[in-house]
Amino acid sequence: MIEIKKKYRIFLTAGEPSGDALGVKLMQGLKEKLPDQVEFYGVGGPLMCAEGLHTLFPMDELTVMGIFEVLPRLRRILKRISETAKKVSELKSDIFISIDAPDFSFRVAKKLHGSTIPKVHYVAPSVWVWRPGRAQKIAGLYDHLLTVLPFEPPYFTAVGLPATFVGHSVVETGADTGNADAFKAAHQISPEEKILLLLAGSRRGEVTRHLPIFEKALEKVKTDVGDFTVVAPVIGPSGSIVGEALKSWPFKCIVVDGNQEKYDAMAAADVALAASGTVGLELALAGLPNVIGYKMNPLTSWVARRLIKIRHVNLINILLKKDIVPEHILEFCTVENLHRSLTELFSSDQKRQAQIDQFHEAMILLGQGGEAPGARAADVILKLITEKE
Repeated sequence: MIEIKKKYRIFLTAGEPSGDALGVKLMQGLKEKLPDQVEFYGVGGPLMCAEGLHTLFPMDELTVMGIFEVLPRLRRILKRISETAKKVSELKSDIFISIDAPDFSFRVAKKLHGSTIPKVHYVAPSVWVWRPGRAQKIAGLYDHLLTVLPFEPPYFTAVGLPATFVGHSVVETGADTGNADAFKAAHQISPEEKILLLLAGSRRGEVTRHLPIFEKALEKVKTDVGDFTVVAPVIGPSGSIVGEALKSWPFKCIVVDGNQEKYDAMAAADVALAASGTVGLELALAGLPNVIGYKMNPLTSWVARRLIKIRHVNLINILLKKDIVPEHILEFCTVENLHRSLTELFSSDQKRQAQIDQFHEAMILLGQGGEAPGARAADVILKLITEKE
């Protein structure tokens, strides 16, 4: 057994809601293993702050995606990078852990070059998607990498960076614990009503781009399959935009907030339309058949199309190397394509069941049934900080 002789200062940074969700599970894992002997500092969202993180500034200052979306805020982001690196040293942190958000994380880590503070990055950059040279770059910045996908560690160990697959945090979200009956009763939805779950994104730019396309696609779906209720779980700064937009939609629309309501809605829904991202894994864990769409700023889209070489972007499709979930990305995210895939899914029990049958296999690959990813990640962190002494 490791003898704990001090209170450890853990410095964590997260730049978006998915990183906030990862960070809080890691914090909980560390608190279980080091009760009353850890202090958390850094940058995080509402989940991490509620767990005890002392955040330097609001995480949503970093929640921006795409080259041309970042440019107007670049000066402020660069200032935050310097402030963060300085604070890591000032606090005499026992470890620095950056979570995803590579544009921010890697720059902070670079400013810490030469420091004796162990540096860990949580969530590997997708070198298997584009820019494989990033593996070598990150190897020069960090001491260890925590990966959430089982096939990732070899890309980094090959260039000298120790990497550990800890499992994907989606398996401990509770997305598979929703109560459909409770949701329908709470929102006065009759048993025979069809429900479509709408997830337009977590960032303002995402929902602004997606909502007009999604609305027109759903209008066409309604013509083909009849009435259905639209349920839109919201989170963060995009919530008000979604809520206001749906007031004018020609459907019965319900906006819900909070994870439990979201998971109950997933259990109650028949089909989902979602922006590409981690939510696709939550939908799979919940067993909810879905269609994925994603639009970017036209210039960012042009760059992405020329750099990204993989066939799929949805992680279920990538893990299983099959076309399980229909995905319509960038210029293919059109009203016609979304309408066609959603109508087919709504109209075919066989197509819905085909997705559900594959979801369980994917979740096993991501760590379902084993030790919780947050606890596995905490074990790696604990080893690094105690070995340093």
